[in-house]
Amino acid sequence: MITAELRASLAAFIQAEIGAELALADVQDSDGHAGLTFLFETRRRGESNNAGRYVLKLPPKGVARRGNTDVYRQAPLLRAMHAAGLPVPSVPYASENEDWFGVPYLVMDRLPGRVFFVWDPDPAFDRTPAAVAPLWRQCVEALVDFHEFDWQAHLSEWQAPEPLHEQVTRWQKIYLHAPEPHWIDQAREVERLLLASLPVGTPVGIFHGDYQPGNMLYENGQLTGVIDWELSGIGAQLLDIGWLMMAADPLNWVPQWQPVHPPTPTEIQAIYESGRGQHYPDIPWYQAFAGYRLASIGCLNVKLHRKGQRHDPIWENMALCLSRMFERARCLLVERDLNGAA
Repeated sequence: MITAELRASLAAFIQAEIGAELALADVQDSDGHAGLTFLFETRRRGESNNAGRYVLKLPPKGVARRGNTDVYRQAPLLRAMHAAGLPVPSVPYASENEDWFGVPYLVMDRLPGRVFFVWDPDPAFDRTPAAVAPLWRQCVEALVDFHEFDWQAHLSEWQAPEPLHEQVTRWQKIYLHAPEPHWIDQAREVERLLLASLPVGTPVGIFHGDYQPGNMLYENGQLTGVIDWELSGIGAQLLDIGWLMMAADPLNWVPQWQPVHPPTPTEIQAIYESGRGQHYPDIPWYQAFAGYRLASIGCLNVKLHRKGQRHDPIWENMALCLSRMFERARCLLVERDLNGAA
């Protein structure tokens, strides 16, 4: 929510940090689901044309700064990837200092385009299969470039790689918030199967954590940027391709809440493996992990929405799918085991 305090802080920040000749022209809430994210524009005094377009990200006040609430940690990541030519926003201003907004902040240059929210795209998008197919393909192809980024050369001090075992078990405290007890039972069974079949030897590096077209910007059918890196880290990268396959898999979704014209998970895997020049037999495990992970996140967010603590009607649609997602993850893991995967 945009408050008078935020407007005043932004106006003062603009004059002190961006340019004394500039003023706040406009500020609005982001149209996504990324929390405290605001879009603002600057204007030179006495002129009618806007001079700059930015995105401001803030963590919630009074919340511990870790994981997705540690907004400032994204600054070195985005700056390193932008310098390497990857399609992410530049970050001209960021600080752990709380003087401007009462919390650390991240200010990015605003990229052109809109996100393609796969379950309910903005009306500006052409929803025909011929128009949608390239959006999914570009998403997969860009992932190859991100996964080949040399994090050890550019971000060796940013974060230690998170062991895969810990990537799985950290979601237990999240799914235990589920308002529906049977979701917890399903989550525990999937967690057991995941831990009993942990892959070894898969690539470690930068992962986005929520990699799907809803976090891609497109303009005139072309990908212009990848945004919302709150869940990023260093760890098992195949989570990202598994996550994209999970989002595209119709077996995770109810008929009234389906992704628009996705490729099949098999097609997504083939595009990714072709780009990397390697076959990854463990990708089905990562697709199952992605479903377990998103469903676990859903357990908490559905509770928060229903209790009025974080209003977001999207989670009522997702609530229809959580049991299916846990079951789909279980089936993938059982099938993988029956097929004798290592």
